[in-house]
Amino acid sequence: MEKVKPEEEGTSPGELCLGGLPEEPPARPAWSSKAEYILAQVGFSVGLGNVWRFPYLCHQNGGGAFILLYLLILLVVGIPLFFLELAAGQSIRQGSIGVWQHFSPRLVGIGFASCVVCGFVSLYYNVIIAWSLFYLGNSFRATLPWASCPLGANHSQPEPECAQSSPTTYFWYRKALDVSESIGVSGGVNWALAGCLLGAWALVCGALIRGIKSSGKVLYFSSLFPYVVLLCFLVRGLLLDGAADGVRIMFTPQLAVWGDMQVWRQAATQVFFSLGLGFGSVIAYSSYNPRHNDCHADGLLVAGINFLTSLLATLVVFAVLGFRATTVARACVARNMEMLAQLLGTGALPTLELPTLDPAALSPPQYSAWYHRLPAELGTALQGHGVTDCRLEDEMNKGVEGTGLAFITFTEAMTLFPASPFWSVLFFLMLLNLGLSTMLGNMQGILTPLLDRYPPLQRRATVFTVLCCAGGFLLGLMFVQGSGSYFVAMFDDYSATLPLVAVVACEAISVAWVYGTDRFLAEVEDMLGWRPWRRGWRPWRLYGYMWRYGSLLAMLGLLLASLGQICRSAPTYQAWDQAQAEETRVPYPPWALAMLILLIVLATLPIPALYIRQLAWEWQARRRQQGALPRAQPEEEEVESPADPECSANGYLPVRTQEPPRGGEEAGASLLGGAK
Repeated sequence: MEKVKPEEEGTSPGELCLGGLPEEPPARPAWSSKAEYILAQVGFSVGLGNVWRFPYLCHQNGGGAFILLYLLILLVVGIPLFFLELAAGQSIRQGSIGVWQHFSPRLVGIGFASCVVCGFVSLYYNVIIAWSLFYLGNSFRATLPWASCPLGANHSQPEPECAQSSPTTYFWYRKALDVSESIGVSGGVNWALAGCLLGAWALVCGALIRGIKSSGKVLYFSSLFPYVVLLCFLVRGLLLDGAADGVRIMFTPQLAVWGDMQVWRQAATQVFFSLGLGFGSVIAYSSYNPRHNDCHADGLLVAGINFLTSLLATLVVFAVLGFRATTVARACVARNMEMLAQLLGTGALPTLELPTLDPAALSPPQYSAWYHRLPAELGTALQGHGVTDCRLEDEMNKGVEGTGLAFITFTEAMTLFPASPFWSVLFFLMLLNLGLSTMLGNMQGILTPLLDRYPPLQRRATVFTVLCCAGGFLLGLMFVQGSGSYFVAMFDDYSATLPLVAVVACEAISVAWVYGTDRFLAEVEDMLGWRPWRRGWRPWRLYGYMWRYGSLLAMLGLLLASLGQICRSAPTYQAWDQAQAEETRVPYPPWALAMLILLIVLATLPIPALYIRQLAWEWQARRRQQGALPRAQPEEEEVESPADPECSANGYLPVRTQEPPRGGEEAGASLLGGAK
């Protein structure tokens, strides 16, 4: 049926159609260069999780076997979904709200849900940057303050809490966080961290103040500097004693873990978060690209860099942790050999053949092998006297997850380096830049969709950016109180995982089953300007099958597995027991459980709520249309659906770019990216 456009007197093509959006939207910014764009996508996807989450998962889930599983899921599920977001943003030239409204007005809630999740993540993610700033400031000292225990009240003995744990653990919980005993005890605001949080938000605001024009320049440093530091640590780490043992322990494959569904769930979750799917930031960055940019090659490049960065970070972490474990294990061997000599000298033990008389010549693996050859009753007797095993693997397993890896275990290892303050400054500068580049992506996932959705905000974009950052700082003060680290853990575990899986599943449904895979791929082919199947190769069909079935089923399976994990075991958090000077797992109180459920509900609510709202609007529109129908409707006056690409309703917003005209064409682009 041919569309009939209303051509009323005084109506120009640029004016509103059906009263949806403004007449002349401002010109859309564009990246200054392809390098800026790639650095932005790499900076957002390569974050703190590559440094402390991926190595932990590898170590806990079969080493090299987990890496192979991760690579498989990345190729089959991750890259197709990543390409979907890149292509959608580049073709429609809108943020996440406009993109999913274009596919179907009923699914506009997907974009709003992405904004809510980005808001939750930004609140606590910038707190981690504040922690890095705090440690960076304390690294500019001749002797690192976490290198030894402070003296207690009597000024003669070390602080008992520190002596029972370790200097780095004590500094983290008592000096940096000043942590409370539970999530229910506020402990008051930590003003030192509040100042660091203000500085972190000031950095973010300064980088975003002029949109991608300013953030793109910042990303040249914040995205590249971490690689310089990682390479420096890799070279230094591989030269350390015990680094080879750490790398060996890390990459030894244990293929039996492939039979554990929890390992598959963790690998899929890591792929999902490492690429930044569902946040809307990938879409936002891609929307500033020229129409014919090869987003397919960009997706492969960014995903490959992300994977190789995870491997590089894993090598660095376990080379350094291998050195730390070897140092601690050798001290354990020397201490135990000294105790054995004393016990044999006093006759407290029967005659015992020691592995060697020179403890310095005894390596931890040799001592461990000797210890395990002892008779069971003798081993029990030795344990009663405090003589234990000294296994490298046991030391490698201590504190290798999350913030504990970065701020306790790795920090302790650096105190053993020569010129440790220098390496500490480098390390926390790296964390600062990793966090900053990811934080800029999170904020773009909020600002770009809202500015596109509400054009009046574009005239006050700078003020809106400042207000968002100021609001983030004020709301973030809850994370710098004594119980703040417990709220960081809650938001990290529950505010994003389930909602983002739901968002990406809805994205796949929107493209594959609502808009149509073939229709979308045809537009992508027209956008890229090349059709690979003409040369006998048809990769597009593989993407279509993955969006329809493979990726969608994987997302639904991951969603059910995550829900099952929550239902099987009550949510807990890791609290600091000051009396015992150790970390303990404790269940969330009822009010905290209600809060984390509310976080999940708030993040996913826009999807069904706006779907129902759109259905109600359509029903009312049909009722009004039926009531206003004339008795005789001329056939030539029949008008099709208002979803007209020439009109600005339903998200079809004509987008003008700042790119110079080429070949005599106008510098305008339709919502699908075509020249107008």
